Amino acid sequence: MQSKSATVSEYLAALPPDRRATLEAVRKVIKANLDGYEEGMQYGMIGYYVPHKAFPAGYHCDPKQPLPFGGLASQKQKCSLYLMGLYIGDGGSELTRWFLDAWKQTGKKLDMGKACIRFKDVDDLALDVIGEAIRRMPSKTYIANYLAVLGSRTPKSRAQITADTARAKAERAAKAAAKPVAKKSAPKKAATKTSSKR
Repeated sequence: MQSKSATVSEYLAALPPDRRATLEAVRKVIKANLDGYEEGMQYGMIGYYVPHKAFPAGYHCDPKQPLPFGGLASQKQKCSLYLMGLYIGDGGSELTRWFLDAWKQTGKKLDMGKACIRFKDVDDLALDVIGEAIRRMPSKTYIANYLAVLGSRTPKSRAQITADTARAKAERAAKAAAKPVAKKSAPKKAATKTSSKR
């Protein structure tokens, strides 16, 4: 359920009081452990990301977006905490193993997808484990792991991305203009039904 809120404050203000209190408690832990990330609205939820000033290439799926690191959302049935550092390939595997083991030791049940922790209440969470996982993934480490997953390709500058996009658009337009126009054939007359009288 994506929000249309423009700011984190607006997002939180629109929530029921119990959900707001839950997300604010998790948000406090996240913010206390961030290193090199910024908070803002991203993909309709509270987002934590590497700003363009630190990583100009942005997110490879949408370079206009800063590189996402995490997200915090109030969903229909539950709340969700997304931590991409726990998902990213080989670079994140050691952290992921540590995270799963540390969570297990707390005795709390973990409801988790590939990088999404689902919870109804703050008491469902091992907040100290979440905080430590975030602390163990400063933005410089996260960027290095992200690039490793993308095949160690060197990120392009925003100017290069804009130029590449414009060039590709011009090539498509030139290709479309060069295609021969197919001749339109005369419309076929509809067959008329004849009735036979006997």
